[in-house]
Amino acid sequence: MEGLPVIKISVRSLVEFILRSGDIDNRIGMSARADAMQEGSKMHRKIQRRMGAFYQAEVPLKIEIETDQYVLLIEGRADGIIRLAEDGRKGLGAGGDVVLGVSADSGDLELEGGGGEGNIRERTVIDEIKCVYRNLEYLEEPVFLHKAQAMCYAYMYARQQGLGKIGVQVTYCNLDTEEIRRFYEELSFPELEEWFLGMTAQYQKWADFQSAWKREMMLSASGLLFPYEYREGQKELAQDVYRAILRKKTLFIQAPTGTGKTLSTVYPAVKAVGEGLADKIFYLTAKTVTGTVAKETFSLLRGRGYRAKVVVITAKEKLCLCGEMDCNPVHCIYAKGHFDRVNDAVYELLQRDDFFDRDTLLMQAEKFQVCPFELCLDMASWSDDIICDYNYVFDPNVYLKRFFAEGQKGDYIFLVDEAHNLVERGREMYSAGICKEDFLMVKKILKGRDNRVDQELTRCNRLLLSYKRECDSYRVYEEGISALVFALLRLLECLDAFLQEGADVPDKKEVSEFYLNLRNFLNIYERVDGRYVVYGEHGADGRFRMRLFCVDPSCNLQKCLDKGRATVFFSATFLPIQYYKEMLSTRDDNYAVYAKTSFDADQKLLLIGRDVSSRYTRRGEAEFRKMAAYIAAVVAAKKGNYMVFFPSYQLMGQVYSQFLQVMPEGVQVLVQKAGMLEAQREAFLGEFQDTREGTLVAFCVMGGIFGEGIDLKEERLIGALIVGTGLPQIGNEREILKNYYDKRAGEGFDYAYRYPGMNKVLQAAGRVIRTAGDRGVIVLLDERFLESSYLRLFPKEWETYTVCSQRDAGETALHFWEQL
Repeated sequence: MEGLPVIKISVRSLVEFILRSGDIDNRIGMSARADAMQEGSKMHRKIQRRMGAFYQAEVPLKIEIETDQYVLLIEGRADGIIRLAEDGRKGLGAGGDVVLGVSADSGDLELEGGGGEGNIRERTVIDEIKCVYRNLEYLEEPVFLHKAQAMCYAYMYARQQGLGKIGVQVTYCNLDTEEIRRFYEELSFPELEEWFLGMTAQYQKWADFQSAWKREMMLSASGLLFPYEYREGQKELAQDVYRAILRKKTLFIQAPTGTGKTLSTVYPAVKAVGEGLADKIFYLTAKTVTGTVAKETFSLLRGRGYRAKVVVITAKEKLCLCGEMDCNPVHCIYAKGHFDRVNDAVYELLQRDDFFDRDTLLMQAEKFQVCPFELCLDMASWSDDIICDYNYVFDPNVYLKRFFAEGQKGDYIFLVDEAHNLVERGREMYSAGICKEDFLMVKKILKGRDNRVDQELTRCNRLLLSYKRECDSYRVYEEGISALVFALLRLLECLDAFLQEGADVPDKKEVSEFYLNLRNFLNIYERVDGRYVVYGEHGADGRFRMRLFCVDPSCNLQKCLDKGRATVFFSATFLPIQYYKEMLSTRDDNYAVYAKTSFDADQKLLLIGRDVSSRYTRRGEAEFRKMAAYIAAVVAAKKGNYMVFFPSYQLMGQVYSQFLQVMPEGVQVLVQKAGMLEAQREAFLGEFQDTREGTLVAFCVMGGIFGEGIDLKEERLIGALIVGTGLPQIGNEREILKNYYDKRAGEGFDYAYRYPGMNKVLQAAGRVIRTAGDRGVIVLLDERFLESSYLRLFPKEWETYTVCSQRDAGETALHFWEQL
């Protein structure tokens, strides 16, 4: 055994992978039956604590199966082991919740053994606890996957202790009512052994593949060379990333365009995996465009000899083969029998391909008639590198439970691209809200179908009505909303019972969305602490909402980061770095580096207009004309493609009207529209050709789809003009953020407005210089950029800038172009 590599798998993962069968079924009654261990961890521990002295909780168990090439290590924690000796009757009196049987007829709990002194004999029982959202009255027998986990632990423990037979018990607890029901069975060691070895025999081909592939992958990674000659600072950056992984640290990288940040982070991560420091790389992105760059980088390394399985997790709606995502056997042929066929689909694909993108997954799903999204998630289990959205690691409703379920962690490397986006994304992931009017809608839909549901909907609506009446624009509830939460819990219990009866529900989609949103609200409420603000507000649509607002996502994000070995956050706009360190992590030993760009300062001209501003107090026809005149003067200096960025659609429209009156000859104008479809976006960007005869000026919105993530190299874009400082629009949540951080550090305006706004400015400006051959102008049209509060946020690459006025802006731009 010594020297053989070890392949690890948890008991739960083994059972769920080998023994799964049947359909995918998202119908609400079925969803309520799913294992809710994540939400029920507190209840889980509560049950264990009250089981008495003869109950040993969270017992680690493992078994090693040796082969010629590897050792298969199957491990996990038994929820509980009950051991009763000959005097067990006294033990039962001390810990009365120790139960060894269930009456099949009535479902009432019974103690085995009669009243005689010697009737209770020595016994060992493995207890598997499952916390669920379902009415236990409808549970006639344990779910076999749950029982199978208990059987695995029973085999391991019986083998370890030399027991001839052992009890297996599955304990179910309803999370809403705390009702408990148990199912018990006694099994002999020979029948357990036959069953367990049969299951592990089915897994052998998978373990054989994993062992052989890992050897090949690690050998290729360890010998992999950097594919290009290092740019200035690039080798040092790669070394910083490697050291962070080696030391199990979190690294923040301010990586301006020109550092080659994607390759400089992926390459050292691959090398670290090749040296056995980590198992998997998660490349996390906020947008499809950055995911494409990651795909290209891994493909580049694969072309240089790196052997790896790479999967791109694509959103469910983009993979669905049906017209509507209704994932159940009635409405989807791919859901029906999915689990009967999916393992064969996975294994064949692993033998055939190494790169699993959308097209590959769709073809395989069609061939085996399985759900392509679920197939995609399964491929992630066998992949070395996973490219996916932030959601799949951080979102409490979407995260990949196969990697990050409670109690699970691994030697994972998280590479978080464009990580400045994670602040707002994190806030949204860990926030939740309910709307009063939705309760009235569901009450109307379900009228007369269930008296208890109707009563609880009425109760919740009345409570929300009282909150609504005492709220002006918005109100923060520092005293909490416990009465409402208790009412919501009762409603959820009643809805669970009603929906599990299988009644035909009209407007099923609306009821389902209401149910899931209600459950999410209550789950998020479990997280509420000093980093949250609970408030109610009247929306612009006239609806009243109660909101759990995660103002500081750092703690929730850190819990996710702790599931891996090391994290590298990187962005071209990570300023001020301390702000992002505070928002994205709670650890105080994180460190940051400022990567060097390989671009020359003279590739760009940075202009700041000193006589123009987008302040609300200055907005008017005169200021709009001045902005338009600036744009006209700059674009007249050189023929080419330009983008002009505005803080809002409204201001963009006002300046656009003025620009049409002063627009130079030969200029074509594009205007971004709200809610553009993907085809419209592509057509918009398709206008940016380097062979255009005239000048193109595109009016866009900062922070929007064209404000970051697009890559228009060389002559495709030669200038960006940015109107205003990008401050977010004033709103309830912005003001809540401001007040919160004013109280905490006296920096409310910075945290709520200035830093997010400046990030949008930097992102928009970053569209211009993309390669060493690019030349371009960046014009900041707001005199506030000359204030110290903004100058201190400028990146190092902006140390040299020119102050101009409307009168000389065009002349300064012309001089820049003539010097090239």
